[in-house]
Amino acid sequence: MDILLPLKTNLVSVVMVVLALILLWKIRGKQSSFERLPPGPAPNPLLGNLFQFNIKEAYKYYLELSNRYGSVVTIWLANTPVVIISGYQALKDTMIGLGEEFSGRAIYPLLMKSTYGYGVLSTSGHRWKEMRRFTLMTLKNFGMGRRSIEERVREEAENLVEMFKKSEGSAFSPADMLFNAVNNVICSIVFGHRFELEDPQFKSLLRTVNTYFTVLSSPLGQIYNVFPRLVSLFPGKHHQLFKDLEEAREYCKCEAQARMNTLDPSCPQDFIEAFVLKMKEEKDNPDTEYNFGNLVSIVWNMFSAGTETTSSTIRYALLLMMKHPDVQERVQREIDEVVGQDRWLSVEDRLNLPYTDAVIHEIQRYMDLAPIAIPHKMMCDTEYNGYIIPKTQNCGRTQLALIQRTSWMQAAGFRKMMHLLCLAWASVRVLVKLWLA
Repeated sequence: MDILLPLKTNLVSVVMVVLALILLWKIRGKQSSFERLPPGPAPNPLLGNLFQFNIKEAYKYYLELSNRYGSVVTIWLANTPVVIISGYQALKDTMIGLGEEFSGRAIYPLLMKSTYGYGVLSTSGHRWKEMRRFTLMTLKNFGMGRRSIEERVREEAENLVEMFKKSEGSAFSPADMLFNAVNNVICSIVFGHRFELEDPQFKSLLRTVNTYFTVLSSPLGQIYNVFPRLVSLFPGKHHQLFKDLEEAREYCKCEAQARMNTLDPSCPQDFIEAFVLKMKEEKDNPDTEYNFGNLVSIVWNMFSAGTETTSSTIRYALLLMMKHPDVQERVQREIDEVVGQDRWLSVEDRLNLPYTDAVIHEIQRYMDLAPIAIPHKMMCDTEYNGYIIPKTQNCGRTQLALIQRTSWMQAAGFRKMMHLLCLAWASVRVLVKLWLA
């Protein structure tokens, strides 16, 4: 037995080495099949370029690569090639000039787990076009940018001001208050009513949205998108997230089912009723996209796309106003002169508040909320700048992370664009007056 032991050990070692070589050969073979992809850093075996950058600040790595390799770069996330596009001209060429070819949505396991391939954010082709068209049309009918939704926003703003007043004279964090207020605006659009802050269902919904963003922005979420089956074997917040998501989906489905026989076809009161009405209209169409799967996922898309972005922007605006009291004072002075203190601001006041409007735009420019846009995928093999970006196949996804920064957006310093925007507004107002004269 002692004589055979070294032989067995050597045999196992040889088998392991052979398997490793075969694996490396397959990986290199796959990478060579994409030889006409844009240039980029050399990937490591199995992991690609995963551990060559900080996952939380991926955009910095992408910008560094664009400076080194040009506006179109390829990186590898494990064995998946990802094409990074940056710079104004490249984005214009691909998103406008080649818009149809670049119109697909990248498939991320974490997003697919939360939507099951339905909705708007994780779909492509006919389903995406149909659901996007219906969503925009319905929101427009409910007054997106008009008075009805404006009144819902104003109601939450009033509640927010009252909560701020309760903390007058002491330090406090507005993060949760803003998060809750934005969620309630979306709830009023989707469900037709707002929730009280202590409502158990509202608390559950808030917890789900918060957990989703926590997992999505964490290294765990990024690794899950690369190795979903492996990460599923280990404990973590993702398990609680999936459980909470199922509860939220079930609640939304119950809300829709409860309205099937009670809604007024002539006057839907909220998004769910409008969608249910469309479901009833197309119940005899076997190919219809109007089903509970798309309804639930679109509702979730609204919360996931609108909550964190809006609340973070408002929170950052408060921070900048604190850091620049002179700007805050001038904004307040303009509002007092134009609107006064006897009524709330209205969207209709925007044209008469050029400085305030310019400050809002400058805040959004300066904070750079989403330096990386939602990834896309190719709808067909496409040539750009002499490189071939292949259509997505089962052997590997080719995705497009779009860096939205341009040279003037990277310039440091708040206020850079405010004076230019004010001048533009003044010019527009003069032209309008001349045209109406």
